[in-house]
Amino acid sequence: MHQPPRRDRRLSRRMQPASTRRRAARLTVAGADVVLVGYFSAKERDFMTLMASAATALAARGARVVGQIVQRRGVSDGGAHKMGLPYSSRTLLSYGKVREVAAGCKQANADAAVFVASLTERQRRALTAILGCPAVSLSDVLADD
Repeated sequence: MHQPPRRDRRLSRRMQPASTRRRAARLTVAGADVVLVGYFSAKERDFMTLMASAATALAARGARVVGQIVQRRGVSDGGAHKMGLPYSSRTLLSYGKVREVAAGCKQANADAAVFVASLTERQRRALTAILGCPAVSLSDVLADD
């Protein structure tokens, strides 16, 4: 027998309205203790300056940076063509570094983890669940002004 084609509902279940996605990313950093997390390619030589400017931008908005963690993507694992890619599409960082960030957030009793790199909605949800505090992109925090 011939069956009618099924409609794929997976995409409609996964996609949220844009207003919901933006609302989830918003975080008031004024008065919040945050851990600043950077993900940089080994080609990026001036990553400490970028971290310092991100910390300054957060401090200007009233946040207190209680910790800084950096993940560097080296050339030895995977070659130079993978240096711009994240270690994990789910969490951006390697598994060990995610555990280190989670421990740092817990130890500092941080209100949020602010990532210098942009996060996808999936990464944001996964990192928030793993870290135990909201994970947001620096660009989202700066855009809320």
